[in-house]
Amino acid sequence: MVNLVWLLMLLVGIATAAFTGKIDQVTASVLEAAELGIEVAIQLMGVMSLWMGLMHIAEKAGLIQALARVSSPLIRKLFPSLREDSPAFGPIVMNLCANILGLGNAATPFGLKAMQELQKENPIKDTASPAMITFLALNTSCITIVPASIIGVRMKAGSVNPTEIIGTTIFATACAMTAAVIVDYLFRKKNRL
Repeated sequence: MVNLVWLLMLLVGIATAAFTGKIDQVTASVLEAAELGIEVAIQLMGVMSLWMGLMHIAEKAGLIQALARVSSPLIRKLFPSLREDSPAFGPIVMNLCANILGLGNAATPFGLKAMQELQKENPIKDTASPAMITFLALNTSCITIVPASIIGVRMKAGSVNPTEIIGTTIFATACAMTAAVIVDYLFRKKNRL
């Protein structure tokens, strides 16, 4: 459905440009945007490679397991339906750590792995479990302390102070995550999940 919406928007935009006689401006803009997209992607590859490499080293060194043990009391309160030894805890912690560091792209594989593990423990396979819903709420609203990807984009765009967004990012994402945790708790309490 979303692809259809995007296609419709593109076709309407091209038709409007042709109708108003500004098709050359649209063509130039498309080519400029494609070039900029490649430049930004190449620069972000460096930033993402650095952080993903550090995350991989941390995982191999056992730091992730240690982080999972340290954060275990909080994570267990957020996911009361999971077993004590659930293999989903590791990927959940990794996903949240990557999101906290503003590495949404690095968080994605861990999020997929966490959902796979949560699905294995799900008693009703065609319905999302309470743990899956909680994880989705946390994943989409996670607090971001270091918005590394956005800082990288701002650096590439020539921002004078690319890190000036850190304070507002922390505040906005903290509000979002707090709201998500509260709504998730109230939903579980109301439905006794």
